[in-house]
Amino acid sequence: MKLFPYLVLMRPANIVTAISDVIAGAAICGFLILASETADWLKLLFLVMSTIGLYGGGIVLNDVCDLELDKTERPERPIPSGQVTKNQALTLALSLYAIGIAFAFLCSPNSSIVAIAIVICASVYDKYGKHHGLLGPLNMGVCRGLNLLLGMSMLPFYMISDVLFISFIPVIFVAAITLTSQGEVLGNNKLSIIFALSLDGIIATILLSLSWFGIMNYFGGVMNLWVALPFIALWFGMNFSAKLKAIIQNEPKNIMKAVKMGVISLIPLNASYVAGFSNWMFGLAVLLLLPVSIWLAKRFAVT
Repeated sequence: MKLFPYLVLMRPANIVTAISDVIAGAAICGFLILASETADWLKLLFLVMSTIGLYGGGIVLNDVCDLELDKTERPERPIPSGQVTKNQALTLALSLYAIGIAFAFLCSPNSSIVAIAIVICASVYDKYGKHHGLLGPLNMGVCRGLNLLLGMSMLPFYMISDVLFISFIPVIFVAAITLTSQGEVLGNNKLSIIFALSLDGIIATILLSLSWFGIMNYFGGVMNLWVALPFIALWFGMNFSAKLKAIIQNEPKNIMKAVKMGVISLIPLNASYVAGFSNWMFGLAVLLLLPVSIWLAKRFAVT
């Protein structure tokens, strides 16, 4: 059995961004500053393994559901090309889901609840949500928001109530990415990209406001804007340049690049949370996932 087609199905570059979600969630709830015992760090490892399973399972199931469409638009993909059968891909997706839920349960009951919610939302998107112009992007965004929440869930829900709303930021951003992706095959989606860019602006405003309004976690940690600012600027700059090019030259290749940049830029976005709610060294450590994701994106599909 060849491993490569299965890795292609799992989108390794995307999975790296999902790992950064979990680390960001852990930083937001105060874990990275307060954790000192081995058992606590083990919980974070469990959540990293969980998100690999959950994200991988969702993205593989997406290709299973898209088989008929991919036969026409993307026949080179593993399932329509015959490298992996539909049943093999479905088995892989369900196995990854099971692994994701199991590792989440090892972390905490709260985490297992969030993991099950991710499985439900991802599966609904794969089968139904993607076909709706408005609900599809929102559905996909909720999956990412829940993934950030997965990182927070190592603490009881009452301890993360004050920062819970931050999990809505990736909902907005991933909805913007999904809006952009709706024209990556045929092009002609300038208005969608302009709207997506305006959503990026809203997110940047929210991020800059977190420190201004003194939003703090259960342990009194407040986002340090000056530490987070370089990471926020990197995230916004990556998206602005890619989306602007896709607006000016509204062709499939530029749209696809904008989508790919959006997905990969989730890493500096998450690094901004990590730096702001812990310190710049942790933020830089998360940012080092960016070249890893870019390297993987050159070898495996992202969209």
